[in-house]
Amino acid sequence: MNNLIEAVSNYVILFLSKNLSDQLTFHNIGHTYDVVGAVREIGLQTHLSEKELYAVQVAAWFHDCGYANRYVGHEEESKKIAGNFLENFGCEKDFIETVSNCIESTKYPQRPTCLTDQVMCDADMFHLTKTNYPKYEKALRLEFEKYLGLIFTDEEWKMENSDFFRNHQYFTEYGQNVLAKFKEVNFRLMNYSNKF
Repeated sequence: MNNLIEAVSNYVILFLSKNLSDQLTFHNIGHTYDVVGAVREIGLQTHLSEKELYAVQVAAWFHDCGYANRYVGHEEESKKIAGNFLENFGCEKDFIETVSNCIESTKYPQRPTCLTDQVMCDADMFHLTKTNYPKYEKALRLEFEKYLGLIFTDEEWKMENSDFFRNHQYFTEYGQNVLAKFKEVNFRLMNYSNKF
């Protein structure tokens, strides 16, 4: 399985470097690296089996590859790219299905159906806990303008972001007990309000 992770990471790094637009200020290779790291951290704390941890790591590498082909609905594209690679690599059907489900679960609003999905969803929103969160927020705002035509005044964006923070939830125990605390600190630092 270590061979698989190495093969996947090599393939995805090359794929994203060649195919992702420079205009993707948030969903870029840096975000993929962040999610892969977060999946390992959350997965180990969540006591996934070795096979589950491998599946979630593979999903983390592939989960945003679809942005190379389309913005809205990129998850479907990511699942196809992952599925083709994993089939050619000789992975079992149930493993490929787990990877595919993990990618699907990141679709917003997130609806994970099992622990591996929950780990993936929490990892995809790990940036909400980071000390440099404002950098991610600005990058996402810019990307929404460019790709979705969503242009916000500063006040509108503040409201949008504030609502997102309030409505978002982590799914794993680790997410709820640890990550949520860091997210709350960022929420307060952003001066949205004192009510979380």
